[in-house]
Amino acid sequence: MQPGAIHEALNPLKWIMGTWRSINAEGSFPTIEPFTFCEEISFTSVGQPVLNYNSVTWHPTKLTPMHLESGFLRIKPGTNSVSFMVAHNFGLTSLEEGTVTENILQVKTSHIGRMRFGKDPKVCEIARSYKLIEEGKLELILLISTVNTPLDQHLKLEKNTILV
Repeated sequence: MQPGAIHEALNPLKWIMGTWRSINAEGSFPTIEPFTFCEEISFTSVGQPVLNYNSVTWHPTKLTPMHLESGFLRIKPGTNSVSFMVAHNFGLTSLEEGTVTENILQVKTSHIGRMRFGKDPKVCEIARSYKLIEEGKLELILLISTVNTPLDQHLKLEKNTILV
């Protein structure tokens, strides 16, 4: 396979590949005040049946960093089954598993790891849904639960694609 080539197993995920940016994202949770943020995510291929993932968020006016994630989105070749391994900069790792269908990726945690001195309350569950709502627009809805709060929406945003 030549450098830059896309593994054929990734065909069901081609619609999510690229760099996406949102400048009007919204966050909330029952235990915090609603907030806004900006985010840039990328899903890139290196020729394997896996996409590299990176997410950077920042405050919309202060421009200070807020949250960082990186990981890998793997598809089981010949199926619509996916696994999303994500490392968060606040000391959490998650393995999220699910499916990809036409223009929709849905995953939820099957395993969570946490550093011993991570911030409380402990995150217990994560569920993500990425949906291509129209050409060049990606919607992300992220739900979380903690030891104190049941599964609830935490983030909702639309991202516009940036061709890089």
